[in-house]
Amino acid sequence: MKNVQNYFLALLLVTLIIACSSDNSDDKDLEKPTITINYSDGFPQACEVLTKGETYNFKALVTDNLELASYSIDIHNNFDHHTHDDQEGDCDLDAIKEADNPFIFMQNYTLEAGLTSYEIDHNIAIPSDIDTGDYHCSFSITDATGWQSITSIDIKIVE
Repeated sequence: MKNVQNYFLALLLVTLIIACSSDNSDDKDLEKPTITINYSDGFPQACEVLTKGETYNFKALVTDNLELASYSIDIHNNFDHHTHDDQEGDCDLDAIKEADNPFIFMQNYTLEAGLTSYEIDHNIAIPSDIDTGDYHCSFSITDATGWQSITSIDIKIVE
């Protein structure tokens, strides 16, 4: 019986050693990608006013320590005055209202393999027949291992 106990104790000890041994974390991606609009060509900036019927060049810089994979652009109304965690500053908001025909733009894009930096650069037309008012523009970047970063900007669409 004592041999059986010693056997299980030795097995438990080996299992603990294996379970606690460290992986080489050099191969693990522990960093989220970065995204910024805070540079000379970044658009839109916080509190930017856009006009219905016009086309704008939306730009953001994205980087990652290992490899970028995909990004998205999302423009949606903020008629209820909701917020996103990363917004800076306070923009003048219109009164809360119900949406009748809000502008909604949601597109996902895949990046070519191997990129560690990229400038998002898309022309987006603001339709003429949408509700004016407060909107959010969100850029999202995902790296090859699944880490994601998002930034949101308050914008206003006017006549």
